[in-house]
Amino acid sequence: MDSLRAAVVTVSDGVVAGTREDHSGQAVEDTLRKSGHTVEQRLVVADEIDEIEAVLRALIGVVQLVATTGGTGLGPRDVTPEATSRIVEREIPGLFHLMMTAGLASTPHAALSRGVVGAVGTCLIVNLPGNPSGAVENLEAILPILPHVVRLLAGDTAH
Repeated sequence: MDSLRAAVVTVSDGVVAGTREDHSGQAVEDTLRKSGHTVEQRLVVADEIDEIEAVLRALIGVVQLVATTGGTGLGPRDVTPEATSRIVEREIPGLFHLMMTAGLASTPHAALSRGVVGAVGTCLIVNLPGNPSGAVENLEAILPILPHVVRLLAGDTAH
């Protein structure tokens, strides 16, 4: 498997404020590293749409994969999908469907996730749930095809 350059972005008011530990960001980073990928950056941002968008934009062109965790639910401050939708050029619903299928195998609450998966140039952005086990389940559902996705985004479309 090709190694990807990745960033993990935790979206959480509580982690930013220091009142919660970043278990989901750590779980996502650990999963990526165990799969042979390089996590070049690990960031935390508050549940503020403009701040999330700015962090995502700053990572485009720096890494091939941005995995966010948190802010995908139905709470009033859950705005990660909206921030992501502002910048993605092409959504990739098939990857989200794989993630949703994996989540639903564990809990019906997975149906409440509103994550977005999309591309901006050669960068893939994946919104994962804030629950550590849900984030890992969703990520593991798409890990096997991520190197192929990144190659396609880079223009390697030869079969």
